Amino acid sequence: MTKKLKILILAGDGVGPEVTAEAVRTLKTAAEVGGHDFQFRQALIGGAAILAEGTPLPQPTLEAALSSDAVLLGAVGGHEFSSLPPDRRPEAGLLGLRSALKGYANLRPSFAWPGLTGNSPLRPEVVEGADILFVRELLGGLYFGQPREWNKQANAAWNTMRYTRDEVARVAKVAFELARNRRSKVTSVDKANVLEVSQLWRATVTELAQEYPDVKLEHQYVDAMAMHLMNTPRNFDVVLTENLFGDILSDEAAVITGSLGMLPSATVGGRVNLYEPVHGSAPDIAGRGIANPLGAILTAAMLLRYSAGLHEEAQAVEAAVRQVLDDGYRTMDLARGAMSAKVLPTQEMGRRVREAMLSVRVEAPRGA
Repeated sequence: MTKKLKILILAGDGVGPEVTAEAVRTLKTAAEVGGHDFQFRQALIGGAAILAEGTPLPQPTLEAALSSDAVLLGAVGGHEFSSLPPDRRPEAGLLGLRSALKGYANLRPSFAWPGLTGNSPLRPEVVEGADILFVRELLGGLYFGQPREWNKQANAAWNTMRYTRDEVARVAKVAFELARNRRSKVTSVDKANVLEVSQLWRATVTELAQEYPDVKLEHQYVDAMAMHLMNTPRNFDVVLTENLFGDILSDEAAVITGSLGMLPSATVGGRVNLYEPVHGSAPDIAGRGIANPLGAILTAAMLLRYSAGLHEEAQAVEAAVRQVLDDGYRTMDLARGAMSAKVLPTQEMGRRVREAMLSVRVEAPRGA
């Protein structure tokens, strides 16, 4: 069945345009092979929007996002904007977009790709076989709670961590549903021994778990979880967290793959799903053609899965990435310590993946 999809491309800043271009080419290849109709539009966000429009989230960008079927974002941020007030920086555009799209569940897979375990600072026997899906609540907690203020006259600042039962329950439901299609285990992360918000979180998740008797639930304190991720990552399947904890833990889990450049993400549950690689704008390597596009390409695979419902096409992209890595191809961030690695620039790595999509047998990892 032909799928029609309107996709808004927000390349953003730094390496965003470089890696997003490869993700778009990958989506176009998937559409051509499957006979699907994908329409692409472009708009500005972040630092690029500040320079052109004076705001990190122009109204036309927001309107285009809300009228699309999916939004693919590259990255936002840059050193030149660090002196701006927080509400005018590039990151404010991303937070505003997330808030408007109302996606409350951020999905971040962390998968130990065969052939890349040597890139991890952890021992290969620790990371081999690790396959974790973080489900991070994205619209609550410290990032959005009110009141918040930096009172310079008083030399004081404060933020508010706040959740309602319904906010916790809806993201927990996403975690339990996804676990049913994986290894049927959810690890809920909190700090219930100290924070009242976490006590609400734990009580709500425990109550909801009764609706999923086929899924095992365990609880971990966030500090203990940070340690267990490094010692026993294979013990975890779906990890459910609030906003701040998920931001930190999912970045920590990058050591499982050996590079932030391998991590995709999807934000679902709202009006329009938002897709973005985890790695950020990396301004120090922007424009040099050496950025790793695989995180963005794997993000495109998540778009195919969660917005287009094209599971086979998503698996073909993931299988192609695996094939290229198995063939020894690497970008600069993946080539550390690999004497025989064939190091490729950004565009060439993207081209290799697209070639592999046309011939590889679909046998993809479940990490996304």
